[in-house]
Formats: sequence, C-alpha cells, structure tokens
Amino acid sequence: MKAQFKYAFMAGGFARVFVSAVIFAMNLVFIVLGSLGLLPVAALITAVSLGGVGIGVMAVVNVIGDIAIIHRLFAAPRAYLHALTPVPRWKTLLASVLSVVVSDIASMAVAISGVVWTSLILAGSYVGDAIRNTVLVGASDIMLGFWFSALAFAGYLLVLMVIIFCITINKSLFYQKRGGGMLTALVAVGLAYVINVSPIVLAPFGAVSRWGLHFTVSLGGFGLIMYVLLLLAQSAALFIFSSKLMERKLNI
Repeated sequence: MKAQFKYAFMAGGFARVFVSAVIFAMNLVFIVLGSLGLLPVAALITAVSLGGVGIGVMAVVNVIGDIAIIHRLFAAPRAYLHALTPVPRWKTLLASVLSVVVSDIASMAVAISGVVWTSLILAGSYVGDAIRNTVLVGASDIMLGFWFSALAFAGYLLVLMVIIFCITINKSLFYQKRGGGMLTALVAVGLAYVINVSPIVLAPFGAVSRWGLHFTVSLGGFGLIMYVLLLLAQSAALFIFSSKLMERKLNI
C-alpha cells in the first residue's frame, strides 16, 4: 500500500510541489516584510495581486496533476501495470483518490492562506493581534472550524468519486456500446440529482425547504456532523462500486 501511495503522488507531484514551494516562499517574504512595516501600500497591493495569481496557477497545476493521477488508472501503458500486478484494485484506487484530495487541499491551503494573511496586513491588521485572537478562540469555534474543514474534504472527495465512477462506467459497462457516452452523461446527471436531494434524509436534524424538484435542508450543530457523514457514505458507496467494476472488467 505504501508503494501505491508513492507512485500516485509521483504521477502528478513534481510540478505541484515546485509551484507550492514557490508560492509559499513568495507569500512568506511578503508576510514577513509586511508585518515588519517594510512594505508600502503599493507593494502590499502587488503582493495580494500576485497571491491571487498564485491561486489560479496552483489550481491549474492541480488539475493537470489530478488528470495525470487518474489517467494512470484507466489508460495505457501504466494502467496495464496496475492490471498485471497482484494488488487489489481498491488499494490502487484508494491511493490515487487520497493522493488527489490531500495534494489539492494542501496546496490550495498554502496558496489561499498566503493571500488571506497579506490581505489582513494590507487592511491594517497586525501579526500580534492575529496571534492573540487565534489563542483566544474558544473550543466551540475550533470544533466548528474542524467540521467545516471536514465538510470541505468530504465534498471534494465526493465530487472526485463521481468523476471516477463515471469514467469507470464508461470504460466497463458502456465500453464500445452504441450511445455509451450519452449513457454515461445520463448516469452523471442522475448521480448529481440523487446527491442533490439526498440531504432530505437529514430532515430530523434541520428544516427542509422544497424548490421544485430540489430540496434544501438548513442544518446546524449536530446536523452538520451528520451531513459530513452522509457525504462520506456516498463517497464510500461510489468507491466500492468503482473498485468492483475495475476489478471485474476494465477496458484500457
């Protein structure tokens, strides 16, 4: 399993690590100089602008890296190696999925946090005040931040699993079938609708509103935790189906 993670990270990792390091170093220089009052307002505005550009560049690099990681699962020649090695496909899939999610979230956290910090300095906030406010944050605020972070992770994981599931369907059940692309698109639309209305099962934990064929549930407190678990359960279901299809029949 360790080797699967290693090769998954290496598939789209070099450019991602390099760009993340450059963005981190750039933001660090601006943050240190800005917090010491050594940068004029024009330089701080430039820092925030460059940080915004860095976010865009990081997003593009992440997409390229994600495509490289997913491509090695379904396309020759690397997909042949996965098919021939005596390793269950769920291990390869798990390593690839976690590599994508962890790498994307970590790299974007580096890029976004730098812009936020330089923006605070530009707005007149000082490093000492920020640190003091962070220390004085209550335990309830920390837990709320944790569950919102978990929500972002679960949501991103679910989107990724929908994409992988649709690719797997197209490469297995609908392979070389007439209208296979259309059938895959219909599956994607159906999944999107099911995921959209699935929060209705959380009605006991919030208020349900209906907008035509769509439902929304206003959640809070314990309901947020249940929503995170719901997203993780849906991702797990798609992961199991995808790994079973990849193990049974996958046309490379």
